[in-house]
Amino acid sequence: MSTGRTRNLREGSIPGHFRALAVPAAIGLVFSTLYNVVDLWYAGRLGTDAQAGLAITFQVFMLLIAFGVGLGSAMSALVGNALGADDTEAARRIATQGLVFGTLTALGLGVAGIWGSPAMLALVSEPGAYRDAANAYMNVILLATAPFLLAFGGNGILSAQGDTESMKRAQIAAFFANLGLNPLFIYGIPGVVPGLGFNGIALATLVSQSGVMAYILWQVMRSEVMAGQRQWRPDPALGRQIAAQALPATFAMMILLVAGFFVQVFLKGFGPQALAAYGVGLRIEQLILLPGFGLTNALLPIVAQNYGAGQHDRVRAAWWFCVKAGVGLMLCGSALLWLAAGPMVGLFSDDPEVIRLGTDYLHVDACILPVYLVLFAVNSVLQALKRPMATVWIGLWRQGVAVGLFCWLYVSLFDWGTWGVWFGIATAVVTGLALSLWVVERVASGAIGGLLLTRPKGQA
Repeated sequence: MSTGRTRNLREGSIPGHFRALAVPAAIGLVFSTLYNVVDLWYAGRLGTDAQAGLAITFQVFMLLIAFGVGLGSAMSALVGNALGADDTEAARRIATQGLVFGTLTALGLGVAGIWGSPAMLALVSEPGAYRDAANAYMNVILLATAPFLLAFGGNGILSAQGDTESMKRAQIAAFFANLGLNPLFIYGIPGVVPGLGFNGIALATLVSQSGVMAYILWQVMRSEVMAGQRQWRPDPALGRQIAAQALPATFAMMILLVAGFFVQVFLKGFGPQALAAYGVGLRIEQLILLPGFGLTNALLPIVAQNYGAGQHDRVRAAWWFCVKAGVGLMLCGSALLWLAAGPMVGLFSDDPEVIRLGTDYLHVDACILPVYLVLFAVNSVLQALKRPMATVWIGLWRQGVAVGLFCWLYVSLFDWGTWGVWFGIATAVVTGLALSLWVVERVASGAIGGLLLTRPKGQA
């Protein structure tokens, strides 16, 4: 039995659809980020080495998330396009094969991670206690590969139908589960069960994320798209179609990880305090960006359904609403970061050097929050227009070449120390925005007759 009818995003109020999709998505993302904050807080209680170990695993861990994000984006775009064209049979085939694709990909990634994660961690760390902690953490977290991928893929299928409530509920439940499981697994029960220390954080993640996967898949199987006969045997043709949409989004996010590796390579010379400050700053940044993530996540299915239906003016209306509302929200976030950076970092560390460096990072970050919002909106539009390779070219510059180039320039030539790393990141983001706007307008001109320079009807 299905959970209800698919939400028709091809008609009705654009702002209304954003409220219906973005608010639950943002709430879910709040709890997802708070979930990571809980891990970071407990790592801080275990010491700077544990906190630095968690920081360097973030980039390797995000490789797994990159495949999940790619699969989720592909499902949202492809299923959304099919629903926009009123082809529910195609939507069901794509959704079913997406779950098959995710399962096979997870098996391959798990095996590859066992071999490759120690070498990747060695690139961004020096030998010592924090590297040893990171390797032990990854040995456990790799078991969560399938839960992460299938939860992301399933959420893409649901969001294409206008359902962001399910992931919100799952993330809220996972947060509270993680809140209880972390101390249980880290410290154990005195006299009954011994604690696992830092590895307990990884085990808590494995257990709670497996619960997220189970709930999301249950909701997917009850959804309207999955009603009817389903074919679980791998379909090579559909698999190639899904890969063509998912892998560019995955590669684009992997390029983001290249930026993280560059940053950590430059920071490791300044000691574990700099790495810990960067890890804390990233989590705080993610929390402030959450309303923007909610808006741009909602933009993808709204554009996908309307593009599938050939309603290009509604695509443009959705873009402009997302950008205006999102930039306004991010300006509020910028003010918060500027005024409260130090106290926020202090919640996660009592090391004065970590607090000082983290505050510096967040002050620079406050200046570019609106830029991030527009970049995320561009990526959502390109995914929905089924031009995912364009996001790769943008990412190659912004998160690959530019971060390495400007960090090297500011740190090695100008000798700006950690400030050089923070300003290198900001310069890469701003130049990436200029490139992304040029790319999306070129793509949109051919697909829908323009995006930035063509206003929807009824707008000045």
